[in-house]
Amino acid sequence: MSIRLRLVLSYIAMLVVPLALSVLAVILIGVATLGSLTSVFQVDFSRGNPIQRVMDEEADTAAYIKARAEVNPDQFLDPSFLRGLEDRLHKINMGLIIRKGEEITYASPTVRETDDRNKSMLPAYGGAPGKFQHNKSSLWITHQEDFLFSDQEKGSAFIFLDGGPFQKYLHRFSTTVFFAFIFILILTNGVLTYVVSRSIIRPLKALKRAAEEIKEGNLDFRVVPQSDDEIGELSRAFEEMRQRLKQSVELQLQYEENRKELISNISHDLKTPVTAIKGYVEGIMDGVTNSPDKLDRYVKTIYNKAVDMDRLIDELFLFSKLDLGKVPFQFETVDLGGYLQDCAQELQFDMEKKGVDFGLRELPEKKLLVQADREKLKRVLLNVIENAIKYSDKSGCTIRMAMQEMDGMAVIHIEDNGQGIPEEALPHIFDRFYRADPSRNTATGGSGLGLAIAKQIMEEHGGRIGATSTVGRGTTVYLALPLHQREQGDKRA
Repeated sequence: MSIRLRLVLSYIAMLVVPLALSVLAVILIGVATLGSLTSVFQVDFSRGNPIQRVMDEEADTAAYIKARAEVNPDQFLDPSFLRGLEDRLHKINMGLIIRKGEEITYASPTVRETDDRNKSMLPAYGGAPGKFQHNKSSLWITHQEDFLFSDQEKGSAFIFLDGGPFQKYLHRFSTTVFFAFIFILILTNGVLTYVVSRSIIRPLKALKRAAEEIKEGNLDFRVVPQSDDEIGELSRAFEEMRQRLKQSVELQLQYEENRKELISNISHDLKTPVTAIKGYVEGIMDGVTNSPDKLDRYVKTIYNKAVDMDRLIDELFLFSKLDLGKVPFQFETVDLGGYLQDCAQELQFDMEKKGVDFGLRELPEKKLLVQADREKLKRVLLNVIENAIKYSDKSGCTIRMAMQEMDGMAVIHIEDNGQGIPEEALPHIFDRFYRADPSRNTATGGSGLGLAIAKQIMEEHGGRIGATSTVGRGTTVYLALPLHQREQGDKRA
């Protein structure tokens, strides 16, 4: 569930839950208040609506008063008659006031007969029932019955309801409801806020801890997403960043190690011919070359060592530019079969001079088109073939080239019958400056950059290079290039 949806639901819950609980609380408090309020009335509430029972009792009493006023109005001056009415009204928390002329001749104990304010607050003869104040308490005139006494003086009988108990219970009810609502609101918001914030704060704390671990250099501290919301997505992105950062650091350390190894190898490969040149030059300077033949041999040796150094520097420069991606490639669509035939014809004469039995096997009848840089691809073929010659048996070196289509790739095979490569050394032959010969003797190997350069060029072509070998039987190097899209389309057609 997303955080947005979670917040929307929590907002809805913060409105609905307090409202529902408040309604329930009002009902419960109302029932409790009504139970207390029924103690005010002395009416049987076991049957029917209690409010209706009170109203019925009040209506019966009012009808009785009206009937007695029509028959014998002077009865309302009889104390014993009035006490009977008072008893009936007292059961439903009501009272009676009798007025003759402008004087109040009778009033229930809840009002004072001599209170002049009562006179002015009572409705006039022929008026309508209403509310009037008495001693800071509200009294409601529920019924007014007007009549004439026997002496033709105006008289009125008032039935009133004492609002004091109602006000007291209403105040208690409203206060209880108010505090209940505040409590429900605080409780609901507190619980919902805790639940929602906990689901947000916990993963944020985990992210904070992970950030602190990374700040301290601990890149092995995993961030486990705890949800599928936006924070979960952030955790997954953070974990991916940690993995990338760890890979970057490991790659940087590997680069640093390779740099140190590169410097060591360059120093070794350059120092060896420089030392040899220095030795032969010192021999010439000391007069060791006391014959023209010996001097010529020394000079040729110095020249060969200088050529080795120049070739090493050229290969190192090329490899560095390839590694930095600064060598331009001129790609074009090439018929790989025809290209190999042309290369084989160019190499045939040189191979014969070196005593190498070199040949090209039959090629597929179908044209295999690839995107390639002709010069760079030729450099790959030369490096692989020269490496095969260097590590071959000089008396009978045989090299064969072949090509086939395999899994949407054009695969070139270069097979020799040399001494082979040990299994433990085979995975490293395409590493820069690697030689199976730990002595790094230039007489039995090159600079160690030839196959590394070939690998870089193949990767720039979107292809790959690999090798299989058996010690004592020879090595096969394969070069795989992706077929051109047009050729793949022709194949499907």
